[in-house]
Amino acid sequence: MKFLKFFQGKVSEPVPEAERLAEYRRNGDVALLGALYEPYMDMVFWICFKYLREEEECKDAVMQIFEKLVSDLKQHEVANFKSWLHSVARNHCLMKLRVSRVAIGQGSQDDQIQELEAVSNDEVFTLDGQLDVLDGCLQKLVDEQRISIELFYLQNKCYRDIAGETGFEIGKVKSYIQNGKRNLKICMESNGSY
Repeated sequence: MKFLKFFQGKVSEPVPEAERLAEYRRNGDVALLGALYEPYMDMVFWICFKYLREEEECKDAVMQIFEKLVSDLKQHEVANFKSWLHSVARNHCLMKLRVSRVAIGQGSQDDQIQELEAVSNDEVFTLDGQLDVLDGCLQKLVDEQRISIELFYLQNKCYRDIAGETGFEIGKVKSYIQNGKRNLKICMESNGSY
């Protein structure tokens, strides 16, 4: 994963991630962000490979995720960079799969057959089925829970941003996300997809 090495800056002493994130938010130094991202590139690559299964597509995704971080980290305060990055990478891949699934649905029947023949990995079909179940279960949630979960997990917004965007109180946002996660788990388990 040498293709992002040029983003690294020269950091003389180890600096805690929280300080690096705060410094990046203050001055927008991409080299600092590159130094922060570099130790996690392998993790991001393997998360992408788990979902996308093509090396070149995964390398592209690693770069796309870094580009996303350049703007997202200026807007979001992140307490645990590794777990937040894991979620960002997973969501990026799930959105790519969803977009490709929609694109398959819009093509001709011959195109769909060729695409299905090219995809022989059972895990992709299992994941696709789980995404369908997840979408169905999301729609069954009460609006407050569904909106809060979509903003938190799919758009990586923090509680404060969700509260500002929706008008919900911050305490309610936390509750909607907790209860929504529990209800999603119950729904997915009842559909055999958890």
